[in-house]
Amino acid sequence: MSRLAPIHWRKFEKFLFYIGCELERERGDHRIYWRMGLKRPVVIPRDSALPVFIIRNNLRLLGIGIEEYLEMLERL
Repeated sequence: MSRLAPIHWRKFEKFLFYIGCELERERGDHRIYWRMGLKRPVVIPRDSALPVFIIRNNLRLLGIGIEEYLEMLERL
């Protein structure tokens, strides 16, 4: 089983677009994405690397497992 690792925010943004999220707005150094069926928006900071806890929290919100996420990242 592969492990989660910090990735650049732009790579995570590509992943969000791949699964159907749209950029809703930008506030300060945070970007807010939305997709139908979500309880709340996905928020990511524009730091160079996203920490694992932010990735894990957003995956939980999106209803995507870690293995599924890692497989999708390989396709991008």
